[in-house]
Amino acid sequence: MSAGTILTIIIIYFGVLILISNLVSKKGTDNDTFFKANKNSKWYLVAFGMIGTALSGVTFISVPGEVGNPDLQFKYFQFVLGNAIGFLIIAKVLLPLYYRMNLTSIYGYIEQRLGVISYKTAATIFLISRTIGSAFRLYLVVIVLQRYVFDAFNIPFAITVLISLGLIFAYTYRGGLKTIIITDTLQTFFLVTSVFLTIIFICNSLNYNFTEAFEAVKNSNYSKIFFYEDYLKGNYFLKQILGGIFVTIAMVGLDQDLMQKNLSCKNIGEAQKNMFTFTGIFVIINIFFLSVGALLYLYAEKNGIAVPMVDDVKRTDLLFPEIAFNHLSIIPAVVFLLGLTAATFATTDSALTALTTSFCVDFLGMDKKSKNYELGITNSKKLEKTRHFVHLGFSFLMFLVIIIFNSLNDKSVVTMIFKVASYTYGPLLGLYAFGLFMKSKTVNDKLVPFICIISPIVCFLISKNSAALFGDYVIDNELIIINGLITFIGLLMISKPATENTRF
Repeated sequence: MSAGTILTIIIIYFGVLILISNLVSKKGTDNDTFFKANKNSKWYLVAFGMIGTALSGVTFISVPGEVGNPDLQFKYFQFVLGNAIGFLIIAKVLLPLYYRMNLTSIYGYIEQRLGVISYKTAATIFLISRTIGSAFRLYLVVIVLQRYVFDAFNIPFAITVLISLGLIFAYTYRGGLKTIIITDTLQTFFLVTSVFLTIIFICNSLNYNFTEAFEAVKNSNYSKIFFYEDYLKGNYFLKQILGGIFVTIAMVGLDQDLMQKNLSCKNIGEAQKNMFTFTGIFVIINIFFLSVGALLYLYAEKNGIAVPMVDDVKRTDLLFPEIAFNHLSIIPAVVFLLGLTAATFATTDSALTALTTSFCVDFLGMDKKSKNYELGITNSKKLEKTRHFVHLGFSFLMFLVIIIFNSLNDKSVVTMIFKVASYTYGPLLGLYAFGLFMKSKTVNDKLVPFICIISPIVCFLISKNSAALFGDYVIDNELIIINGLITFIGLLMISKPATENTRF
């Protein structure tokens, strides 16, 4: 498929999203619409739309790409099972807490439980974590667009990034969460449809029916799920499941992005129905993504297709687009493009909205100001302009992170994302664990930022030297548990008796 054709499809795709944004905005939008979608989102739309947000282009490309590694194969599914357990814990423990406190930003819990400085620290951790994580995810799709589209027009990588972020800004800056609920539902539809159609197209190319495809994947060298053999290795099943549980609790339950969508439902009952439904779909769709990976490698073997190289480094992230764009017909290529675009931009648009919400609420107190200025049209307009400026600021910040990451990265993006998340989200895990389980204690609020800085540093040193310290033991996804535990111990060291006003 030519670069011009791909570009035309992308323009049409974003034209539809911008049209949806304009239709939503015509009905009137304010900060309550942007932050909480007026608290009237339908749970089934939220559940379906969250699939696109949670999966992203990382799942779409990196997860199938990693299947070819003999030490990985379907290892990721162990992590997914841990994710599912984590989602259920969120639904039963964290969501009831957030609804009971009627929060706009989930970090309001930390403010009431531990203090203002702890609250600002938690919100800052989220802003850093989500900016980096979302930039990594967007980076993945941008390098695909650069390689297969914009290089043909001699457009620099930095301009490709600016165009991508500019398009996202165009359809999110006014309607915010209310727009995202609708656009992410549409984008998830494209993503899910793309996965199923891709499997059909590859099976047809390999002359497999469904049963033959299942048997081929099962009997291949790519489909091993559970790794019990060596607990010292990073792929050991217990490490993956525990890591999946705690990464999910931290990156979803303690993250304003996905929780903001849950908090837009009418009540806790609908929010929990959303989470239970979402969990089931999430597990099933990941099985299909891994199956796509196995089929891609089988197709590559049969047709003599090598994993693409970038700067003399194998990039398994690029195998899927390489096959879709250069070795299949135009229809599978279009399907792949729509799926990839939907997966990545559904994540990034949601993240930008959550980042804007957190900064406006947690640092500017905009939710309180909106209530105070309820009858003041002029002041309300000023707050909306401030929100637009914040939204633009985070778009530019994400641009800078992508440019820096592009100059440094030489690993699979999925590996890098969860590695970074273990360092950035670990302190959040420790803060919430302390707040929830140490009811009789609070903390010396002024010292909390130091604990949250020291913990990842100590965690990094332990991880770097784990083989020497623990007899060849390799720390993998359980790194976030260690980080959270170090933070928890640090908070205990600066704790003091709680008062009635700090017990929740």
